[in-house]
Amino acid sequence: MNYKPLSLLLGGCAFNAVHAQRWNIVYIMSDDHSYQAISAYGHQLSKQAPTPNLDRLAERGMLFQKAYVENSLSTPSRACLMTGMYSHQSGQRTLDCPIDENAPFVSEYLQQAGYQTGMIGKWHMLCEPKGFDTYQILPGQGDYYDPRFRSKETEGKYVVEKGYATNLITDYAIQFLEQRDKEKPFALFVHHKAPHRNWMPPLDMLDLYEDVEFPLPETFYDDYATRGRAAHEQQMSIEKDMEMCYDLKVTQIKPGMGYTHERNGDGFRHQLSRMSPEQREKWESVYNPRNEAMLAQHLTGNALLQWKYQRYIRDYMRVIHSIDEQVGRLLDYLESNNLMDNTMVVYSSDQGFYMGEHGWFDKRFMYEESFRTPLLVYAPGMKGGLKSDALVQNIDFAPTFLDIADAEKPKQMVGASLLPIMSHDGKEPKNWRKYLYYHYYDCPAEHNVMRHDGVSDGRYKLLHFYKPKNSGTSDSYDELYDLKKDPNELNNVISDKKYAKHLNRLQKQLDAFRQEQKVDEW
Repeated sequence: MNYKPLSLLLGGCAFNAVHAQRWNIVYIMSDDHSYQAISAYGHQLSKQAPTPNLDRLAERGMLFQKAYVENSLSTPSRACLMTGMYSHQSGQRTLDCPIDENAPFVSEYLQQAGYQTGMIGKWHMLCEPKGFDTYQILPGQGDYYDPRFRSKETEGKYVVEKGYATNLITDYAIQFLEQRDKEKPFALFVHHKAPHRNWMPPLDMLDLYEDVEFPLPETFYDDYATRGRAAHEQQMSIEKDMEMCYDLKVTQIKPGMGYTHERNGDGFRHQLSRMSPEQREKWESVYNPRNEAMLAQHLTGNALLQWKYQRYIRDYMRVIHSIDEQVGRLLDYLESNNLMDNTMVVYSSDQGFYMGEHGWFDKRFMYEESFRTPLLVYAPGMKGGLKSDALVQNIDFAPTFLDIADAEKPKQMVGASLLPIMSHDGKEPKNWRKYLYYHYYDCPAEHNVMRHDGVSDGRYKLLHFYKPKNSGTSDSYDELYDLKKDPNELNNVISDKKYAKHLNRLQKQLDAFRQEQKVDEW
């Protein structure tokens, strides 16, 4: 796709449009943070591990109950954020497909509009950060302990910083705020590594929730009876694919002990080797006795599976607790420096995540737990405690930021500004979208989730699974769900004649998306 230069798109008018009332922007994004793990959403899981600081945003702003992604995978999702475009439009369909280098980023438009811009934390894109006055970024996934950061000043080198990633990212975010040009509005992107696999908590939280028995999801033992081969062939099962060493920190695993799928064990031991002697001693003093006690029980079957689930969820929620604390720290800074009166604060995730639903971890599917993402937005003047059921998507963030900046939305951005929803107390404004389009491309790849696209109107959802063009097979099939009657998506009603009208309507809409957006099965 050919893009016009930013100077032509903005026509030079954006600088003249700068006025004192334009809000600052703080966009906070975590990696793999499920909405189930934010207590403002009322899920049973978060009731036992509350997130009071994230809840502050919901109490003072708006909680979006139907916020979704366009492609439930980290790098493509980040491309949607930066470009306001679908994956096929930016070129970033998979983790390894490079983004179109000519695709403008929202940060560039914000710079053109007179904003000072900063990017802190997990970048995870196959290009240099564009449009940022300053950045401190992690390499790839980054590390939890003593992570490495690269900035404009390090001449392309990553430099080790002592500490925990979530805390250090917040340190750098506050440093940006303290050192910024106070004559300019600012847009600060704070991207946490956490809670990405393999869920390594800060050392002062290793005992947190150890006495909590988290409830199993009601779909934990799902047998996928009505669903197609994708649900059966996935490799994101807690039982079969979650690793005892890498994921669950049982370093005592040895060959012949009967535990399979331990391909990342050496990688985890390398992570431990990066710790200081003091860090390593603290880690082993907590996990080793627990691991030895578990191994002494010789657990098998459901007993072992439930132990895996509890270890996974406890570590995950410990990492979430750390995020919540650091978000609170950043909010406290904004409040104590009188910035909340002219700053919009957004919290979201790059996609949803499975917390044991259907027996899974990870994401990728268009099923709700993966497709849906948390979204909390505070803006000056909001009365707070608001909720919205409008269908919103991560392609909407860039247009929202440009709306705040008084910058014109370029034609290639297919998303829409969220400000009309916010100004209507969460209600859908006239002509708001009625359907969402989704497309997942990254197969064959880790977790073996079949390629698929689909459309949803918030109640009914149609998915189309297919094999890539070069696979030598035309194996494909569809699934249809009624989310009101079947919120857990256990009953595929694609062959139920009672749903023929909805199937036909959704199929027409799916065909229209493909045609209008010029997208194919790739």
